[in-house]
Amino acid sequence: MNFIKNNLANAFTLANLFSGSIGVIHLITGNYKITAICIILSLILDFFDGFIARALKSNSNLGAQLDSLADMVSFGLLPGIVMYKALEPFGNQLFGIELPFDIKYFGLFITVFSCLRLAIFNLDEEQTYYFKGLNTPSNTILIFGIFYLLNVYGSRPMESSSKFLLFIFEYIDLFLLALTFISSWLLISPIKMIAMKFKSMKLEDNYPKIALLIGSILILAIFRIVGIPLVIIYYILISIIFQKQLK
Repeated sequence: MNFIKNNLANAFTLANLFSGSIGVIHLITGNYKITAICIILSLILDFFDGFIARALKSNSNLGAQLDSLADMVSFGLLPGIVMYKALEPFGNQLFGIELPFDIKYFGLFITVFSCLRLAIFNLDEEQTYYFKGLNTPSNTILIFGIFYLLNVYGSRPMESSSKFLLFIFEYIDLFLLALTFISSWLLISPIKMIAMKFKSMKLEDNYPKIALLIGSILILAIFRIVGIPLVIIYYILISIIFQKQLK
């Protein structure tokens, strides 16, 4: 019984790794719906491994290391491959200049900085009730959400009445490169980000979480699937607004 208690959280962590690995395989083969399902499953498993460890008081150094290693695949390698796939059609052209390599390799910067972020998180004892920098699951949702929408709507951008969307489609390679570098920086930035961990039950201590929850529900209700990456953008903005309250 003690064996199950001590290793149940680790089993969830390894299941997260297994799901993320399957997601990467289907991403490479072009089955993006299966990849989306795997990301959702990895998110659920990543949440519950920590929840179970705290509930059963089975936290361990092994569990902490396994968690980061699993996240490195599900929320580090996977979004890097997503951006690699997104940039793949543009070959080696950048700003009209022919490079000696394809620009798709820039997408792997996301994997590199995800690894750096996870290593920093393991050593940083401050990040108990907030994150410092964008956490890797949120970054994965942002990157894959945008990639998925581009694949759904990219073949028919003229149907959109939004001039902003038309501008993005026209300069999509520059947009994707900018997104790559911005998300890579956000992963290791000093910006405090909201974590859904409650230090107290006082209403004033939880304004950032309440604003995040209400705003996210409204965005998803209005924009539906398009709202998924918008929720992460809102999460970043609302975290910046409440910087002083995050401690």
